[in-house]
Amino acid sequence: MPKTADAMISDLVGTFTDPIIVYPGGWGDTLPDWLKEAITLERLETNIKASKGEEPAGTDTEVCAYLYTAGLTAPMDHDWSQIYLYVATMTYRHWNKGEMPADIAVDSISSYQIGELNRLKSWLYHQRVKARQEKDRAGRRQEREGMAAQKEAEQPALFEF
Repeated sequence: MPKTADAMISDLVGTFTDPIIVYPGGWGDTLPDWLKEAITLERLETNIKASKGEEPAGTDTEVCAYLYTAGLTAPMDHDWSQIYLYVATMTYRHWNKGEMPADIAVDSISSYQIGELNRLKSWLYHQRVKARQEKDRAGRRQEREGMAAQKEAEQPALFEF
């Protein structure tokens, strides 16, 4: 189903304004600035691909940020550790941040782990779209309430008791 122009514009604006989804626990403010910038640029790449028909999803850097904060909050099992190291390795290489140390670099993961990675990417994308829609709804609600209050203040009372 083709997207409407409004939806495409919303996605483009969301590229720059959507929140970075992090694991709850208070570690979101420790994300490196280069990773935040990389997330925006990868979101832009994903929007371009989505405009050509690909299914929109979260990016590798978004997954890296989410799993980074998750790992600081609680221990991860083997599969999620491998997924995190795989995505971190790809992210470091893609953004020329150097090489991951050979003892922790992961160049491939199992098909099960790829499925979990794709599921997380989809979830991250939907979470940020949901946050954008809630923010938009709250803004429209606040605008309506402000207009109603202004109208009420401007309209003279017909009867005063």
